[in-house]
Amino acid sequence: MSLVNFTINGISMQAEPGATILECAKSAGIHIPTLCHLNLHDTKMVNQVGTCRVCMVEVEGRRNLAPACNTAVAEGMAVRTDSVKAIKARRKVVELLLSNHPKDCLVCARNQNCELQSLAAELSIRRVRYDGKRNNFPWDTSSYSLVRDPNKCVLCRRCETMCNKVQSVGVYSAVNRGFETVIGTAFDEPMLDTVCTFCGQCVSVCPTGALTQVDNTWAVWDAINNPDKFVIVQTAPAVRAALGEEFGMPVGSLVTGKMASALRLLGFDKVYDTDFAADLTIMEEAHEFIERVKNGGTLPILTSCCPAWVKFIEHQFPELLDIPSTCKSPHEMFGAVAKTHLAGKLGVDPANMVVVSVMPCLAKKYEASRPELALESSPYVDYVITTRELGAMIREAGVRFASLPDGEFDSAMGESTGASVIFGATGGVIEAALRTAYAWLTGEKPADVEFTALRGIKGIKEATYNIAGTDFKIAVASGLGNARELLERVRDNPDEYHAIEIMACPGGCVSGGGQPYHGNDPETYAKRAEAIYSEDRAKALRYSHENPEVIALYEEFLGEPGSHRAHELLHTEYTKRTV
Repeated sequence: MSLVNFTINGISMQAEPGATILECAKSAGIHIPTLCHLNLHDTKMVNQVGTCRVCMVEVEGRRNLAPACNTAVAEGMAVRTDSVKAIKARRKVVELLLSNHPKDCLVCARNQNCELQSLAAELSIRRVRYDGKRNNFPWDTSSYSLVRDPNKCVLCRRCETMCNKVQSVGVYSAVNRGFETVIGTAFDEPMLDTVCTFCGQCVSVCPTGALTQVDNTWAVWDAINNPDKFVIVQTAPAVRAALGEEFGMPVGSLVTGKMASALRLLGFDKVYDTDFAADLTIMEEAHEFIERVKNGGTLPILTSCCPAWVKFIEHQFPELLDIPSTCKSPHEMFGAVAKTHLAGKLGVDPANMVVVSVMPCLAKKYEASRPELALESSPYVDYVITTRELGAMIREAGVRFASLPDGEFDSAMGESTGASVIFGATGGVIEAALRTAYAWLTGEKPADVEFTALRGIKGIKEATYNIAGTDFKIAVASGLGNARELLERVRDNPDEYHAIEIMACPGGCVSGGGQPYHGNDPETYAKRAEAIYSEDRAKALRYSHENPEVIALYEEFLGEPGSHRAHELLHTEYTKRTV
């Protein structure tokens, strides 16, 4: 295939046919401002609708400016990204966007992290010359996970692209026409009454404050400062690999110890690690898998740690609800054990115990509200805050995070193994399960503890492992669009796989909807995942079934994996959903 010859700002360049001006400029280090454009992991230039008109450039011989994001380079094309005409056009477009935008930047959740705000600064816009009719749409605060403020929507359609093309959920679409156009739900249904999985990926890609998380920080502050409440906190594996970014630390900084210290300074009565419950999850999930294999149970078994993925199968594939593991997610297992066994050990009335989960995920907020995950109508997990919310609380308290010494988690439910921490990366849950399943089936540890074929940020991964003379075919999917592809294979050929891990977010929990905004950069996912794997390698114990605190929990309270009490506290059920 012959290359196309062209110039950008007088620089001679070559590219394959079909490459866009924006792609080529970026590869040459030439900056073109964008807003609606979105380049996602595993998807090349996925959002090229060109609706915002911010990336306009001048093409020699053309009367009108061209959007760089969806204009292909052509033989002999001469492009100017820095002409007066192009710069004026960009400024005018941004001014028009600002003219119909709320002027509440100081109290907006995206203040200082808003792409529209950054564009205005980049283009030196100090006043808006246009003043006219403004939208006045109602907010949608129906869900436990996210808030929609359509008045801040710039119609970039990133959320629509993410929801429809990448996640294949199909909640968002453009409705109405002209000035009344808004990105919304079918028939203007509240988010809680849609098939939304609350994965939060729409929040991750929204460039403004049109989509934000439900803020639980004040409820947590109130609990901490209530002398009648005993407030404990648990932190998910992926949080430690991203929290440092909230304080200017490099991507991939592992801040486990600093995080524990910060949580104590905030006033939590006890600080625990969700990794303990991840090890507990593996005890139950590996036992369930082996039981199915030995007794002719339904295969493949599907992991059930991700609440967004669980809600997805409940809506989209109800005929397959008999195959996911019945295990609760780790933080819900933790809450169940905390308000039963731990409360008794600490001498705390469960009614006065408040369990707070720090998660990389918005769907965990929704999950904590599910009625089946409660103790006599009181939720096992009272509040879920995200990595971003924890960062905000630490800043509010005036804690100098980067200079904190490394602290430790509390004992009894704070010990963890390397197998648990890798839950935060795509492929990590099934790898952890395989480590223990291999040991239990063969009576010995695998030659290599790391099942590396299951790692990496590719959307779908497959591997086959021989364990005790049987070939087990494993699949991993991250991103709900990839999950749909795998589930369709299972529906058509149930015998193709033995076990499947699914995470709703592309790249896994490290790129969850509650993590620091990351620009959908695959390198960010990879660096966060590597931080998690480095903690795994540094652990003295790397198999969940070797966790001494988990072993003690079974001896003192649960009995054995799969016991009646274990099922009562650590397992759940799924429901076919229409909304």
